[in-house]
Amino acid sequence: MNSQGARDGQDWTGAPHRRFNPLIREWVLVSPQRLERPWQGQTESRAAENPPRYDPACYLCPRNERARAARNPDYTSTFVFQNDFPALIEECEDGGIDVEGLLVGQPEPGECRVVCFSPSHDLTLARMEPTEVRRVVEVWAEQCRELAAKPWVRYVQVFENRGAMMGASNPHPHCQIWANGATPNVPGRELASFEDHARLGKGCLLCRYLEIEVQNGTRVIFGNSSWVALVPYWAVWPFEVLLLPRRHTGALEDLSAAERDDLADAIRRLTIRYDNLFETSFPYSMGFHPRPAGGPHPEWHLHAHYLPPLLRSATVRKFVVGYELLAMPQRDITPEDAAARLRALEETHYLVRRP
Repeated sequence: MNSQGARDGQDWTGAPHRRFNPLIREWVLVSPQRLERPWQGQTESRAAENPPRYDPACYLCPRNERARAARNPDYTSTFVFQNDFPALIEECEDGGIDVEGLLVGQPEPGECRVVCFSPSHDLTLARMEPTEVRRVVEVWAEQCRELAAKPWVRYVQVFENRGAMMGASNPHPHCQIWANGATPNVPGRELASFEDHARLGKGCLLCRYLEIEVQNGTRVIFGNSSWVALVPYWAVWPFEVLLLPRRHTGALEDLSAAERDDLADAIRRLTIRYDNLFETSFPYSMGFHPRPAGGPHPEWHLHAHYLPPLLRSATVRKFVVGYELLAMPQRDITPEDAAARLRALEETHYLVRRP
């Protein structure tokens, strides 16, 4: 850690140590001394920075044909449609199996939607206007409200895979929203943590965690009136970020107009910093974790995870392999160092700064 890291009561500047994630109750091994290790592994070329504004071959651009003869309208803002190749479908076969608790399977109903952020093929959230990002936030809230109201839905997941490195099949700015008939693994574990923390009379887990982080300051990147962006103490990925609302609220649809304005502001500021970090269109997976549907869950605190894979530069890739697959997550860059690098970056996009 840097010298400021000692505010937590321990200075592990170059020493291996582990940190506990109270949301999913897992340990993370941190090995800052490994940053001196030379890299001769797989590298990646920088992403193309000048895609066309309209691509006639893109199945997400306005007016273009998608799979199965569907055609996009001439949309001018956000555009939502049912995924042509959904991972989940609402009409599932009945039944299931349970052989001595060893062979267990259940049908899983669901619905998958795609949200195009903009008709412009060449944009990302980092390069969209504030009003355009604000419209995306509004659509997220509208879609989550609609899907969560379905009686069979137990969870609604908004997520974005940005960049081919993260498995995005199309560079057009978009995200997905999946509604599940059961609460998925990670939100289910977070729910148990929220419930146990509240049951012990400690209130909201993330409300208290946010207070500690704001007071400490070493891992906070920035904040506005409603949101705080920080590198979590237990971060696994080198530049992982947790985006938290200051007010205790459980879902995107519960945000006030001002909180939605501030969320759009926070998303732009964070994604611009990501792009500026390595001066490339920064790859990441992002997802919002709202409270599960079908119940009040007053202990739940809405939050978003940003999980970028890049290790030390725009080319060095970091896969989950070896020790991480077989033992526990491991990382080299400390959260304090990552937060300091992100905090020091400008909030004007590097492409705008170029002459």
